[in-house]
Amino acid sequence: MLNDTFLTPAQIVAELDKYIIGQHDAKRHVAIALRNRWRRLHAPADMQAEIVPNNILMIGATGVGKTEIARRLAHLADAPFVKVEASKFTEVGYVGRDVESMVRDLAEQSVNRVKARRQEAVKAQAADAVEEIILDALIPAINQPAGVKSGLGFGSGGAEGVPTSDAELNERTRERFRQKIKNGELEDRKIEIQVAQSGPSVGIMGAPPGMDEGTLSGLQDMLGNMLPKKTRKRKVTVAEARKLLLDEEAAKLIDMDEVKDEAIRQAENAGIIFIDEIDKVATSGGSGKGGPDVSRQGVQRDLLPIVEGSAVSTKYGIVNTDHILFIAAGAFYVSKPSDLIPELQGRFPIRVELQSLTKEDFFRILKDPKNALTKQYEALLQAEDVELTFDDAALERLAEIASEVNVEVENIGARRLHTVMSRLLNDILYDVPDKIGAHAHVQITAALVDERLSDMVKNRDLSQYIL
Repeated sequence: MLNDTFLTPAQIVAELDKYIIGQHDAKRHVAIALRNRWRRLHAPADMQAEIVPNNILMIGATGVGKTEIARRLAHLADAPFVKVEASKFTEVGYVGRDVESMVRDLAEQSVNRVKARRQEAVKAQAADAVEEIILDALIPAINQPAGVKSGLGFGSGGAEGVPTSDAELNERTRERFRQKIKNGELEDRKIEIQVAQSGPSVGIMGAPPGMDEGTLSGLQDMLGNMLPKKTRKRKVTVAEARKLLLDEEAAKLIDMDEVKDEAIRQAENAGIIFIDEIDKVATSGGSGKGGPDVSRQGVQRDLLPIVEGSAVSTKYGIVNTDHILFIAAGAFYVSKPSDLIPELQGRFPIRVELQSLTKEDFFRILKDPKNALTKQYEALLQAEDVELTFDDAALERLAEIASEVNVEVENIGARRLHTVMSRLLNDILYDVPDKIGAHAHVQITAALVDERLSDMVKNRDLSQYIL
């Protein structure tokens, strides 16, 4: 969540540079937008409600980094984030997803994040509770009435011939088993435990007139919670029991009402919704006179109140979208940004054009980012104790081939590198570890690249390589 040590715009760009090559203008705009959220929360209280986010429209070919910028931005902000495709939505009244579902998805994601963090905070306490449950299952006799012998064979005589009480004996036995659990001596011991059983879902066939999907979902959850919780017995090992019970016990230790309240606050003040393929709902030439353009224009109009700011009902409560940051993106191959209805264009005041990637960009993408494809393949083979390295000349040749294929066939940006790298390394990945054993060193050179990818370079009918 946004805090007092939040990154400055320059620091945000520097962090994005670790994963995304180029696109400096786009990075600057999203960095400013993100920092402005921190600034709003630290502005005078009477002005916070008035300051609205500057939503961003990113324009660029596929594979140039639009989605990755938005995803990394959300990670840096430690904020709830959802990615949706505008082409999946339909106008109200048609079969398909309605636009409000993106806000419900954001609320769901936010609740899951907050719940996971709360559970992590009480993990130690939950582990203690699980240990007690396991002990109860291991030593059922300790719960017998006083005077009934446990039959565990630890003896009943106390010091100096004074008989040990059942309570003392049981406690001593419990501590002995507790130590065995801590030492990992009983991990494979079978025990019988009670685990929660998911009951039948409560279904309501269709929403009554005037009831939206969020209210309907909340009603279904409420009815489901009114049903008695069912449990069933399972015979599992101690190790399995610990995994099964830990989340259950952690959930009992957190207040879900507090989780929902905090999650909604985070969604409203820090949430980011990335709407991809916005160009697919643009009306051709701005006509909107008939055919599919009618439905597309309807989706745009449905988007307007969500992006401008409205209250959306979710099963966790009302979410106001006034301060959610919306980032839309599209290639706009056929349509133009001006083909969007004017009202929606006005909701995205920041317009950024991302540049197509060059051969030099491909080289840097293969070499510099922390998650570069080359480093991913190196890590995969490292798991087999095989060292994989790439010459700079090989990377330059790979970048050149990827660039050529994009020009000859279809420009799919950096995604082309996945095609090229897969074709280059598939034989090596297949031969490890059967033919290429542990401790081997595989060096990728320019000559090897030409040898493996010669067909790809010579064949001008490259349709088989289109992703």
